This record gives sequence, structure tokens and C-alpha cells, in this order.
Amino acid sequence: MRGPATAPPAPDGPGRPLRTVVPLASAALLLSLLGAAPAHPAPDPSAHRLQQAFAAAAADYHVPQSVLLAVSYLQSRWDRHGGAPSVTGGYGPMHLTDARTALATAEHFAHGTEDARGDTARPAPHPTAGAPASSAVPARLRTLPKAAELTGIPAARLRSDPAANVAGGAALLAAAQRELGGPASADPADWYGAVARFSGADDTATAAAYADDVYDVLRTGEERITDDGQLVSLAARPRVNPGTGRLRAAGLRTLPADGTECPRSVSCTSVPAPYEEFGDNDYGNHDLGDRPASQRIKYIVIHDTEGSWEGVMNLIQDPTYVSWHYTIRSTDGLIAQHVKAKDVAWHAGNWDVNARSIGIEHEGFLAAPDAWYTEEMYRSSARLVRYLARTYGIPLDRQHVLGHDNVPGPTASTIPGMHTDPGPYWDWRHYFRLLGRPLRRTAGPHSGVLTVLPDYDANRPVYTGCAAKGEPCPAHGSGEVRLYTDHDENAPLIRDIGVKTDPTDGVNDLSSRVSTGQQYAVAGRWGDWTAVWYLGQKAWFRDPAGQRTAVPAKGLVVTPREGLASVPVYGRAYPEKAAYPAGVPAQSVVPLPYTIPAGQRYVVGDEMPGEYYYAVTFTPDAHRVVRGEDRYYEIQYGHRVAFVRAADVTVEDGTAAR
Repeated sequence: MRGPATAPPAPDGPGRPLRTVVPLASAALLLSLLGAAPAHPAPDPSAHRLQQAFAAAAADYHVPQSVLLAVSYLQSRWDRHGGAPSVTGGYGPMHLTDARTALATAEHFAHGTEDARGDTARPAPHPTAGAPASSAVPARLRTLPKAAELTGIPAARLRSDPAANVAGGAALLAAAQRELGGPASADPADWYGAVARFSGADDTATAAAYADDVYDVLRTGEERITDDGQLVSLAARPRVNPGTGRLRAAGLRTLPADGTECPRSVSCTSVPAPYEEFGDNDYGNHDLGDRPASQRIKYIVIHDTEGSWEGVMNLIQDPTYVSWHYTIRSTDGLIAQHVKAKDVAWHAGNWDVNARSIGIEHEGFLAAPDAWYTEEMYRSSARLVRYLARTYGIPLDRQHVLGHDNVPGPTASTIPGMHTDPGPYWDWRHYFRLLGRPLRRTAGPHSGVLTVLPDYDANRPVYTGCAAKGEPCPAHGSGEVRLYTDHDENAPLIRDIGVKTDPTDGVNDLSSRVSTGQQYAVAGRWGDWTAVWYLGQKAWFRDPAGQRTAVPAKGLVVTPREGLASVPVYGRAYPEKAAYPAGVPAQSVVPLPYTIPAGQRYVVGDEMPGEYYYAVTFTPDAHRVVRGEDRYYEIQYGHRVAFVRAADVTVEDGTAAR
């Protein structure tokens, strides 16, 4: 079915773009539903076919082409993802959603067996097996059936045919414009309310935040090659100034002013985690604190939920479960705050990191590479992280913005069970660009320090175990690079003695992987190969001249003090025994099963005091921050960070050639 019979205004067409963007990862059929995907395709000889589809749909449904392009960019960055559904069951360039294929069956925190609190001073919490998701299907997860009704195009074609998918999105925008009483105008400024309605949000703030992002894309312009080789461009229109009046008449609810800690540029609501006492002197699911007055917040930890939004919102309200500070929704970027920043959430599996961090969950699944995150979720997350970094003085780098998979086990026994999210398919390179701190070369070609920086879309290491043990995951872009014991891909992988198993190419096996943005000291070079110091070993990765995997960087490094054969490595930076006052049991400072041998160098992320936050009672008047004389350096030791005592090492400028 075509659009209205009245003559359409001429849609605005493509023009010269203002900037270009590195392609996002391609995706493929969801393993658990549709099977493995084909490898990344070669560029299509008809490279403008998708651009033409946007032009045709804009003309047919009387929607400005620039608006249609900008909305699609926020949904999928114009990728089709091999016809695979996103985490919320969204398909194609317009992310048309079908709740029947949303990934809603996995249990939260599925990857790992860690105690999220990570403190041996108190028994581990006992999370419930998982709360069921709401049976009601929200409108934001049912846009594909509505598009099929509006266009007459079968749902199967809307899922698989990009041109049909774009037409479905145009029909939804046109319908929203009519429902709001707006004209079929050629002026993009007249479509703000329809764009906000397209988000699927049920509140004004979220809808407005989404529309603001669409118009930001429209003003700046974009151009990129999609995952199936299509060149798509959107001309910059810096003077577009949308009217927002119709949004107020859209019938959406207003989120209450509930004291959330978020920037004004995002939509934020409160879904509090309960601080409740229950059972025999037990309580959950976080600890009251006085941060940053009593203790500095040093880290932001990025997680994925391993569950759908509705189910996760149920879990966070269970006092017997664990907690984190924020969750971000995939479809529209809505942020829910659960724990105040001053309080300590139980999220990282390491009490020392918990006490110094803020945890942010993102609706998604580590082992489902084709269930992509929307651009809107990445942008909403980046705005939140920028705000938190400004508020608490947290540096925006990979030494302070950690993945859950970068958090160390606090003791030797906890190492094998530590979590591995957000995993190899989280696009750190794109994320840091959105944070306003793009990862780049910062030193000369002979620096002794490097930053891991592969081309996400071109870097496609083989992983197994996404759907079934030992079975290959879909070919997919990745921000991680594999490490070998020699400059040969047939050489054994690097072994992590802490996990007590042989290394594999499993999607959750971090033994021999480095991640985008992480920094390491150079240990050697051989042709197209570079070696770094990693887990006490010399670890090699491919780094060919024409397609560099890492770039030179500035940085400080630590090495054992002269005369020491090796120094211990720790999973937490706790104070010495003499620092503990009466009534606070001294915590043991036991090293992990790792060392730094003499002659090896590891990049410094930060210097910090030995601290321990004592919080084992429901009543916070007994809580204490214990701070000692010992100081520690955070270092990039393996895939995870670790700590060394300042007294054990010498700090050097790492840029000297090695």
C-alpha cells in the first residue's frame, strides 16, 4: 500500500556530508532463533541501492528524506544486520520491532559465577533464580506488525528486505504525523513530534531525548558504508530548528521529578533498588555510603544485562538480589537509576572496585553478537558517563571506564568465576568517540607503550560458544585481539594460570585477549607481529603495517624495583593491617597467583591509597572507610586490571623505544 493520494512535496535529497563515521559491525541471524550468519559481504556493486530506497520511501509517504535517514541512523546506523533481530526484536535499517523475537529468555548475570558483592567479610548474597518479565508487550516492541498493517507489506519481507523495511519506517512516521495533526511538510523542522512518537517511548522526556538526538544527527550530517556495502549519506543541515509543540499534545505521560542523578540531555527515571532488612540480620541489595565525601569514585563499570528490560526492572527491585546504579534501555535510550551515586552497589564482583565505582547496565546479551545495540542506547550511555565523569572527576579513558570483564578477581579462588560482559562485541572505539575522547595515536612510532585499536568492523576473530559449546559464533566485527605465545597463528594461545583451564577461542574465555583502548608495554616486534607484556608473559598479536591493530601511545609503566626477581600482583588495593581501627576486622592482603618478573613492564592506570570500606551491617553508623599508608598502582596486567604496591615497583616513562 502506498502513502496518501495527495501530491507529496518534494522530499529533501542527499547532499554533501559534513563528516564520515567508521562503519559499525555487521550482524547476522540470531543463533538461538535462526542459525549462524554468513561472513561479512563484499561491497555491493549497486552501492547506492539503500540510498535510493530512502528517497523512494520519502516520496511515497511524504516524509522528508533527511528525517527518514536521521531516524534510521539512530536506530541501526543504516545497517541491516543480515536480517537478524536486535536484543529487542528489531529488524533492518529502521529497527522495526516484533516482540515475538526479542531476546527475553536469558537470565540476568548469566556469564560467570561471581559474588557480585565481592567481599569475604560478609556472606555472599543469594539471588533469586530470576523474576519473570511483564506479560504486557509495550508498544515500542510492536512496530513491525503496525508497519505491515500500514503498508500492506508482509511481515517476513519487512524483516528481510531493507527497502521494504525503510518503507515501513516511513509509513510509521507519516502515520504519527497525521495522528498529531501535523502537515505532510517538506520542512524537517515540522516533524519533531512524529520523530518523538516513532521512538516508542511512553513518556515525554524519553521521546524528547530521542527526537533531540535525531535532530542532532540531522544537523551534523553523516556518511558511512553499511554492513552490506551500501554507501549512505545524510547532508548536514545545521540550521534546522524543530518546533516541539506537538510533542506536548502527543498524549505521553510525564516522568516525575524524582531526584535522579542524570544530565538534562537524557531521559532518566527512578526504579529504586531496595535497601531492606530481612532474614537473620541479612539485608540487601546495596550499602549506604557517603561517597565522594568519604571515598573517591574512581571507576565507571560497563555491563550488559543478559536479560530484557522488563525482567531486569523486576530483578533490581528484589532485596535478595544484587544491584547496580543505572540501566539503559536499548530501543530508546531511557535510563533508570536504581542506587544513588553516593551509595555502593553490588555489581562488579570485587568489593574494592564496588566501593570505588558506579555500575551501568545496558540491555543486551554478550553471546548474541547479532542482537545489536541501537545507536540511541550508545549515545544515551555516553551522555550519562560524560556527566558522571565531570561530576566525580573520573578520567575518560580505558583505565577508568572499565568493562565488567576488566574487573579483577579479588582473590585467587574467585578468578575463574569472574564475569565477562560486555564482551568482544561491545564497540569501545565508537563509544569513546561518542564520549568525546576518541582513541588515537598519542606518541611517536618507536614508543614502548601502545593502545589496542583495531578496526572494529574489519577485525573479525573467530569465537565459539555463542549458541552451543564449541560451535562457531557468527562472523562479526569485534574490538578484541587474540594473543599467542609466538609470532605465529599456529602457536599456542597465551594461558592464564588464574583460570586453571587451557585457553580456548570461547566467547567467554578472556585468557588470551586484549581489548580496544587498553594499553600495554611493548615487549618485542617481528615482521607483522608485536609482543606485549601480559600476565607475566610475552604475548604476540598480528599487527600488519597496512592494517594496524594497535597505535603508539604515551604512558607510565612500572617494573620491579632493582634487586627484586619479581613482585606480587593483587586483585584489590587494601590497606596494611596496622591501619584497621578497633572493631573493624583487618582484611588479608593476599596476592593473586601472578607476578611481574624483573625486566617486564606494565602500564599504569592510576595511583591510589590502600582503602577498605567496612559495611557489613544494615545500620550505617558502623560503616567505616579504612585508609592506610600503603599506596598502590592500578596496572593493565592481562585482560583485567590488577594492582601492585608502590613500594615494590619503579615508575618509568614508557615512551622510550623498546
